Amino acid sequence: MADTSRAVTHRRVLNIAGPIVLANATVPILGLVDTGVVGQMGQAVPIGAVGIGAIIVTAIYWMFGFLRMGTTGLTSQAQGAGKSSEVAAMLTRALMIGLAAGVAIICLQVPVFWAAFQVSPASPEVEALARDYMQIRVFSAPAIIAMFGVTGWLIALERTRAVLAMQLVMNGLNIGLDLWFVLGLDWGVAGVAWATFFAEWSGLMLGLWLCRDVFRVPAWRDWARVFDRERLRLIFSVNSDIFLRTLMLECIFVSFLFLGADFGDVTLAANQVLLQFLHLTAYALDGFAFAAEAMVGQALGARDRSRLRRSAIVTSQWGLLTILLLSIAFALFGGAIVDLMAKAVEVQAEARIYLIYMVLTPLTGLAAWMLDGIFIGATRTRDMRNMMAISLAVYIAAVTVLVPLMGNHGLWLALLISFIARGVTLGLRYPALEAAVAR
Repeated sequence: MADTSRAVTHRRVLNIAGPIVLANATVPILGLVDTGVVGQMGQAVPIGAVGIGAIIVTAIYWMFGFLRMGTTGLTSQAQGAGKSSEVAAMLTRALMIGLAAGVAIICLQVPVFWAAFQVSPASPEVEALARDYMQIRVFSAPAIIAMFGVTGWLIALERTRAVLAMQLVMNGLNIGLDLWFVLGLDWGVAGVAWATFFAEWSGLMLGLWLCRDVFRVPAWRDWARVFDRERLRLIFSVNSDIFLRTLMLECIFVSFLFLGADFGDVTLAANQVLLQFLHLTAYALDGFAFAAEAMVGQALGARDRSRLRRSAIVTSQWGLLTILLLSIAFALFGGAIVDLMAKAVEVQAEARIYLIYMVLTPLTGLAAWMLDGIFIGATRTRDMRNMMAISLAVYIAAVTVLVPLMGNHGLWLALLISFIARGVTLGLRYPALEAAVAR
């Protein structure tokens, strides 16, 4: 278990955040390899099938991302309060929820996949191959969703090097199996799916092995504690709030893509390229937001207000430094990054028109990202849900007013305004968070 009595220092923040940033850096590499090996088949259909299949499966799985966040908040508080038995029970609960959710997806795959293709239709050839891909990938649903819980539990205990190890082994194995199954055995799209299937189950097995210390004590199978009605009610409340908050956030991004499509194929492609800047910002800030989750949760569990405040401040200082560097990098090299991601001259030219919003994205999103981490650690999820509802309303109002007047510029401004609204509204709720701590 982590020593939560240590002072809140910059070194401690970096020890938590660094492995997360490195783990996130491996995610785009895997996507490139998946696309690259299928691209060697010399046909467009397999590339499209893997692309749309991966997007649908990932979107379904990420609906259960609340398990990662809720587990981090509740486990870190139990750790801060010195309740080692509850820490162990939280891992058991997370695993049971993840495995049960995965089995439910397997059982419901037919209507779920049908609905997904109604929302995101493709050509018959692409859809047929995508279904083959998804029908293999779906059987790793219990592993990947349970891994959300394992990851959240490890982050709560500041064991982010273990999270990095899981990511490196899982993605490394996935890449190796991709090359073997697709290029060596000529399994095509099914080979990519099987590679991911074996990698995801291996990732869960490694995660459980990394948590092996907790399985050596009886608390993890103290079923009276694990199924305690009050604790289960709290878990349901926290996770349902996070789920609703995430659903509203997804509404913003999905509507952004749909509205962008109204401006033509070139603008839609440019927006897709520019959204990668936003993803890069999120990957970079995740490490410090996760550090805030763990340290704020532990401070709240220990009922130590001064430690909670310092945790929020120190992690946010590193977040601020990160977004300043990103904004400067986007301002200096944004055009070159666009040219690397898009080869079509017209898309490059269109994307450059909106590069200023990429410079502003980290600056306008900092408060929202960091306060999300702080509120997750404190499990103030009702505030997160309610403030997201306000932010969604602000976004809708901004879109209604700005898009007819300014077109795609108005759409980007509405997105940035939603970030600011989320940061401001959560910031206004922060004093109540501190007031809930004893000292």
